[in-house]
Amino acid sequence: MSDWPLLSLTIFLPLVGVAFILFIRGAPEIVAQNARAVALWTALATFLLSLMVWAHFDPAKGGYQLVEQATWLEPLGIRYHVGIDGISLWLVLLSTLLTLVVIVGSWYSVHERVKEYMITFLIMDTLMVGTFCALDIVMFYVFFEGILIPMYLIIGIWGGPRRIYSAFKFFLYTLAGSVLFLVAIIAMASEAGTTSIPEITRHEFPVAMQMWLWLALFASFAVKVPMWPFHTWLPDAHVEAPTGGSVLLAGVLLKLGGYGFLRFSLPMLPEASAFFAPLVFALSIVAIVYTSLVALAQTDMKKLIAYSSVAHMGIVTIGCFTANPLGLTGALVQMLSHGLVSAALFMVVGVVYDRIHSREIAAYGGLAERMPVYATLFMLFMLASVGLPGTSGFVGEILVIVGIFNVTPATPAIPAQGSWVALLAATGMVLGAAYMLWVYRRVIFGALEKPTLAAIRDLRLNEVLAFAPLVLLVILMGVYPSIFTDPMIPSVERVLAEIGASSPIRAAAVAP
Repeated sequence: MSDWPLLSLTIFLPLVGVAFILFIRGAPEIVAQNARAVALWTALATFLLSLMVWAHFDPAKGGYQLVEQATWLEPLGIRYHVGIDGISLWLVLLSTLLTLVVIVGSWYSVHERVKEYMITFLIMDTLMVGTFCALDIVMFYVFFEGILIPMYLIIGIWGGPRRIYSAFKFFLYTLAGSVLFLVAIIAMASEAGTTSIPEITRHEFPVAMQMWLWLALFASFAVKVPMWPFHTWLPDAHVEAPTGGSVLLAGVLLKLGGYGFLRFSLPMLPEASAFFAPLVFALSIVAIVYTSLVALAQTDMKKLIAYSSVAHMGIVTIGCFTANPLGLTGALVQMLSHGLVSAALFMVVGVVYDRIHSREIAAYGGLAERMPVYATLFMLFMLASVGLPGTSGFVGEILVIVGIFNVTPATPAIPAQGSWVALLAATGMVLGAAYMLWVYRRVIFGALEKPTLAAIRDLRLNEVLAFAPLVLLVILMGVYPSIFTDPMIPSVERVLAEIGASSPIRAAAVAP
């Protein structure tokens, strides 16, 4: 089995499901039923393949594994080149898991254009996994930007009343940064004489060139994260997107920016990353504090969770630019945790929205009386979002905050202010507790007085099945995080060695 092209099978198997769904014919009800079934089995098979990728991954190695190469555009020197390391492994698994969760969770809630809905999400699966596996910079760009198209369709077709405005805003914001990203990769490939990501990483770019390249990459990655003040597209996109779209948007697409910083900005442009680290810290702190305060003022549950995502991703960007093992490992754990918790919270909102078609906090109250299972799951994910010890949210945040106290020589402007950065970043936990506990109290507790809630029912079987793996992983990551961190650490040390910031002392500090 080790000789099989596991990564290629994981990347492209969803397209086989797409081909089957395209040929489904018959009455609308039969087409919808068969499309759901094919999508479910395809997503399940893809997830099982990704588990086999994990089984064949050696956590002791920091380099790329399961590498596959083939000729693609030979005249331009562009190859089909895929592989994974400890940085991309969990993001691949997160992508395949959340695609499966979306298909199971939307089994009864999507009734229009079901065939096209399933096709779009399977295509998303291929593009997400391809992005995290690509080791050719042009191939990465194709997958990275290709994700915009199905997400644009998901928001624009199955979204809410203002879906066209939100879809255009999402597309234009992200496309604007993508143009600069394209210019940057052309310049990098021309300077390095190759499009291979590992070879470009080993190339030393002139410092002046690094500055311009870093800004071009930042324009794309900062919008994807999104960092303040490039975040304004996110609340609109989340509010109008269907539940499945919000799950993948928050769970996976927001991780593309953090992944880009770790894969490109830090190892390829180390001097520029050190120079601009204070800027990243400043923008991240503003994002954490400002968007948390904005979340406190929201009346729409989806918009509140969207603003909380900006705050949590601020922790990720701080961790990326601490340039030490604790910070980078914490950023990766926070990305993984946020992918699970935010996806679950958007599903929590989707459950009640499907029943009474309102996202307004004021429309609810007293749901614990009629929906005890729902109230329990909501409580777990709310506490994980706050960062309660024993949940996944605590591990990433504490690693990043401790890591900021150990800023490496790669960021000489920060050591004196490291404690201030950590203190201000930690305010996100306090403010997060304020708005999450507030919304939970308003929705779950109190008297069940609203007439629209009189007949509301608890979770269906498919909804319980969709939540189950997220519950398990959120608790497992909080109780036994070394399962997730052990494969990351060798790759984190490799990245630090590439930027000249690796240290045996730091490695020893992280190993326990």
